[in-house]
Amino acid sequence: MSKGRFGVHGGQYIPETLMNAIIELEEAYNHYKNDTQFQKELSDLFHNYTGRPSSLYYAQHLTEKLGGAKIYFKREDLNHTGSHKINNVLGQTLLAKKMGKTRVIAETGAGQHGVATATAAALMGMECEVFMGKEDTQRQALNVYKMRLLGAKVHAVTSGTATLKDAVSATMREWTNRINDTHYVLGSVMGPHPFPTIVRDFQSVISKEIKQQILEKEGRLPDVVLACVGGGSNAIGAFYHFIEDTSVKLIGCEAAGRGVNTAETAATIATGRLGIFHGMKSYFCQDNYGQIAPVYSISAGLDYPGIGPEHAWLYDTGRAEYVPITDEQAVEAFEYLSRVEGIIPALESAHAVAYAMKIAPNMKKDNIIVINMSGRGDKDCVSVAKFRGENINE
Repeated sequence: MSKGRFGVHGGQYIPETLMNAIIELEEAYNHYKNDTQFQKELSDLFHNYTGRPSSLYYAQHLTEKLGGAKIYFKREDLNHTGSHKINNVLGQTLLAKKMGKTRVIAETGAGQHGVATATAAALMGMECEVFMGKEDTQRQALNVYKMRLLGAKVHAVTSGTATLKDAVSATMREWTNRINDTHYVLGSVMGPHPFPTIVRDFQSVISKEIKQQILEKEGRLPDVVLACVGGGSNAIGAFYHFIEDTSVKLIGCEAAGRGVNTAETAATIATGRLGIFHGMKSYFCQDNYGQIAPVYSISAGLDYPGIGPEHAWLYDTGRAEYVPITDEQAVEAFEYLSRVEGIIPALESAHAVAYAMKIAPNMKKDNIIVINMSGRGDKDCVSVAKFRGENINE
């Protein structure tokens, strides 16, 4: 890949006001990623603060019920703060600290990235502000409370569809206002270079561990690695160390919302086309005029109209496959897994579980599927209950 490009995707489509901050970030990252002291501090945080390595769990009951391939979960839901987000956040916040920044800002959809950023800022004694679509602050009220509890200031963004894309836009605007003391902790493998690379590198600890753990448990690599995809950080984290292993199928599960044949969807690969938005060239859901289309998913974390440039490239080259999963399928998987395995998954992760439920029965018993369980579902119980016609907030 040429610098900051994945095939035609990626790049730095940003206002001049941000160029210096981006150059400063790239130089700092290129220095610290090879710095033994930085790596030692990060490993220590991963081990002692996050609880890594996260376990690779054999889902025996789910495997038996579905009657096909063996299913394993990479338990990112067991990390401190309850999702994979903390991996990238600790890396970026530590980097910001080394750069002399005293304040971090972040966007968030489901709130897990916001909670992780507020957590790391509290740990490192930094100021923190989080931008979240107003719609998402209502869907994820518990996470908003947690962020405030951790000392962060939460801004409800009312522009556009008041969801994740608008939160990203607001955070980028805020960054241009205060570059000197502020670092934007971008939460996914998107945005202008070097963000897609930085986030991927910090999240790639997931596939590094999966590879080691599955070889210990099964003596071979998995046949399929499954993960949900919005911007795509948990998926690229789960895929990265398997990209060269062509025997391993990589499948990303997109949020189809109410269906890819409706306007209420967020399945970018299924319905989007090439465009430029949020500092990068990639695939985006667009209207007839090339404007970014409003998207929808029951899952606040997958409610984004684009996909990270490396995923777009993996799709173009045929190395990874991307499949749409509807709200209904995700909710069914959310409920089924809770009952069968005693694990309540994040609604995001439930999209990947739903696809495993579809393909596992048709696979051989000695085949292996690894699902990246990117987060836990406490935050989603209100949304699922509402979807089923029950109000548990009363």
